Amino acid sequence: MADDYVTSAKIIEFNDSNLEFDVSDVLNDAPVLANLSAFSVDGTQLKYMRQDTDPVVGFRTLNAGVDNDVSTWTQKTVSLAIADGSFNIDIAAAEGYRLGPAAFIAMQMRNHMKALMFKIEDELINGDNTDGFSSLADELDALADTTVIGAGGTTADTGSSCYLIRTGFNDVQVAWGQQGVIEAKDTTIVRTADSSSKHFPSYFTAVTGYVGLIYGSSYSAGRICNLTEDSGKGLTDDLISQALSKFPASRPPNMLAMNRRSLQQLQASRTATNATGAPSPFPSEAFGIPIVVTDAISSTEALVS
Repeated sequence: MADDYVTSAKIIEFNDSNLEFDVSDVLNDAPVLANLSAFSVDGTQLKYMRQDTDPVVGFRTLNAGVDNDVSTWTQKTVSLAIADGSFNIDIAAAEGYRLGPAAFIAMQMRNHMKALMFKIEDELINGDNTDGFSSLADELDALADTTVIGAGGTTADTGSSCYLIRTGFNDVQVAWGQQGVIEAKDTTIVRTADSSSKHFPSYFTAVTGYVGLIYGSSYSAGRICNLTEDSGKGLTDDLISQALSKFPASRPPNMLAMNRRSLQQLQASRTATNATGAPSPFPSEAFGIPIVVTDAISSTEALVS
């Protein structure tokens, strides 16, 4: 897949020039987020049009008319969620660090930003947070959905999913608010209460940004759900091909997102059909579509019905 769209690494900016890491570094633990198309918006809300139906067109005879019919569109409004990576650290811990408090704060900033990017990836896929935003799992939450198929697993709370994602303009994208700036405020000394309501001095750094998911159309993503460890219910190339058949020929997905268990199941299914009998390598693609492995997809999902 050619990288012909803008990603988050090219959109996000940190307002603090003293941060000793770049965006690509903190996206390492959020591989799906890193590979999704992204864009920035001026404020904290986005409106876009989603096409619901195609126009009716056809042929006519000479001097005969045709019905006038246009495609239908729905205006969607996405309120971007506040992503918060703020942190508080005891002054004693920072000043006791061998490289000094500034280095300790910078290390904490990097760790918090990596954790924040993973939390955003988890929200993009699962939508578990009340204060978050609509996710792929929210859009693809039933076997009756057009681009959802079930693997047939039946053991409760042992499910997983493989998402087939078409990312790019007018499809699945990440929207970063406030022109893509994640703002790290100046570190200040504050009086902090512990669990016993006693106080200690700490360094506090506020870190916030705005983010949301754009789901372009009903063919922007698909899902293979109910993947379990039940016999014959893991991920296979056959299931992927069935899911691919749900997409229009001109609009196939360009990313397969799965977890490590599903990757192993796919590898094992290929080993079983390998003509040489040798173990197959861990797959990096299926049917020419790159595989992205993420820990944000669990193996304890509730079964989809």
